[in-house]
Amino acid sequence: MQRADAAQRIAELREQIHHHDYRYYVEARPEVSDAEYDRLMRELRELEAAFPDLVTDDSPTQRVGGAPTDLFRPVEHRVAMLSLDNATSADDLREFEARLGRALPGTRFTYVCEPKIDGLGVALLYERGRFVRGATRGDGRVGEDITGNLRTIRSIPMVLRGALAAVPDLEVRGEVFMPRAEFARLNRQLEDAGEATFANPRNAAAGAVRQKDPAVTARRPLDIFLYHVSRADALGFASYRETLAALREAGLRTNPRAEPCATLDAVVAYCEALERARDELGYDADGVVVKADALEHQRRLGSTTHHPRWAIAFKFAARQATTVVQAIEVNVGKTGALTPVAKLEPVELAGVVIRNVSLHNEDEVRRKDVRVGDTVLIERAGDVIPYVVQVVAAKRPPGTEPFRFPAHCPACGGRALRPEGEAYWRCSNSACPAQLKERLRHFGSRGAMDIEHLGEGAVEQLVDKGLVHDVADLYTLGVDTVAGLERFAEKSAANLVAAIAASRARGLARLLNALGIRLVGERVAQLLAARFGSLERIAAASEAELAEAHGVGPEIARSVVAFFADATNRRLVDRLRAAGVVTQAPEAPRVPQVLAGRTLVLTGTLPTLSREAARELIERHGGRVAASVSRKTDYVVVGEAPGSKAEDARRLGVTMLDEAGLLALVRQA
Repeated sequence: MQRADAAQRIAELREQIHHHDYRYYVEARPEVSDAEYDRLMRELRELEAAFPDLVTDDSPTQRVGGAPTDLFRPVEHRVAMLSLDNATSADDLREFEARLGRALPGTRFTYVCEPKIDGLGVALLYERGRFVRGATRGDGRVGEDITGNLRTIRSIPMVLRGALAAVPDLEVRGEVFMPRAEFARLNRQLEDAGEATFANPRNAAAGAVRQKDPAVTARRPLDIFLYHVSRADALGFASYRETLAALREAGLRTNPRAEPCATLDAVVAYCEALERARDELGYDADGVVVKADALEHQRRLGSTTHHPRWAIAFKFAARQATTVVQAIEVNVGKTGALTPVAKLEPVELAGVVIRNVSLHNEDEVRRKDVRVGDTVLIERAGDVIPYVVQVVAAKRPPGTEPFRFPAHCPACGGRALRPEGEAYWRCSNSACPAQLKERLRHFGSRGAMDIEHLGEGAVEQLVDKGLVHDVADLYTLGVDTVAGLERFAEKSAANLVAAIAASRARGLARLLNALGIRLVGERVAQLLAARFGSLERIAAASEAELAEAHGVGPEIARSVVAFFADATNRRLVDRLRAAGVVTQAPEAPRVPQVLAGRTLVLTGTLPTLSREAARELIERHGGRVAASVSRKTDYVVVGEAPGSKAEDARRLGVTMLDEAGLLALVRQA
């Protein structure tokens, strides 16, 4: 395809994909199947890879194209992002209208009401319809540039439509939030991974948009509602309703529950109805924003240094309760993370009886100084997990003692460790019964020992019936024993036993990953196996020796040393070796070190090589793979949808290769 034809087709594809994004993420009314959408995106990536100079920042392929940053640049807002005055009763709302009447005597006011989202306020800047910058609210006048992170939110269009697309300099305001169902799913994933969970959706959303790496933000399920256009009166709009309509026409998502109210009585009725329905919203809302509808009225009413005079926030009653902490217990998660949980005197809150509340980690317990016997204030918003707001210090009984985190696992008595720089204590015993089922699942997973037929049901029964106490016990199972499990006939039992036997020869790298050593995944396991060659040498290595391995570093080294320092883990390794599990890395065939002393960077998706396969190929031939492009980079290997690294290579004059070029390079001898 010629460049001119490619440019035209790229423009067509981008327009189609922007349209389908709007229909799916904003209107929730998709017009094409997922397969058809993926086909369009794939064609666009292929064309942009073939003609990288045609890649633009607003292309749908660049949603997660930004490089990690260590600093959020300060941004001055076009117009100050002010706070809102508050109302907590119908009388407060009537006083608000009375103030408006005193400021503009004889004026009849109409209003627009919409849910007050409990999220993170942001300002989006568009230049002639193209998204160029996004910033946090900050102090209202100066925020932080989070453009790369906001690009990952699919309901934020990169290109506007309609009349607003022609505005040279357009600033719109909105609220980034995390839907409740997605928040609950995220917390479950974090808990399963042994990572710190979030107390509420707002904290989760705020943490996501301030990630240093946009790729992390992209994995967080964020959404947005837009509600404001700076200097909207200058665009010819007469009312706030017209502003919302223009935002929708431009492809920006507005809240479907925004409603006009002709009188203050209608405003009061809206607030009362929404407060009753707050659990049905699917997101956290802590009130209602009430705005005078006419933009001329807004202009004449003006603002204080704190808030606009033409708007007010009706705050819902806080759903809080006080209760007494009867005990603090420590639960053991699937990956060994120890989580303190307050056992409460049962109390009803928002229609649910609360008996337990997570205290998250040791630092959180200390910060709030929660003790057994304390009266605590707890809060629950909608379907969100309840959490402790604060201790009611005035009700603390005499003689209470600060909570002390246990030095041993409450489930197995194994040593508890808190890795440096982390919030969680962890049980170091790989045979801990609280962790065993999850460890068995991981041990048999595809990236580890790849034991087919070792499914959920088999793991549950093997542990519950006491047939397996650690992963080494898998290799002692016979067909007769497995056939005694529910839903296992002799044939299926024989298949599982054969799959377990076959896993003995998976090799050192897979075994290292399968052991579940904290911070040691597939990539680190491969590095350690290549560097040390045997499980025995890894177990005997010091922190300094381990940290010297490229790609390992001191934190991983500490974790590996701690694992092998535990006597239970050492016995487990001995039993695996005795069962015939291979603990040596195969001798790698010698290949010409044609890339010795060369640094390469990988970007984009290669046609046949995975990222790990390409890395292994480069390192096997003596090269080093770096994460970013610099003047010391020798080659940048460019695949489909390459992102900013290809542009860095062009700017610095670094040689770029495709997959065929890389293969030709390593074959030269």
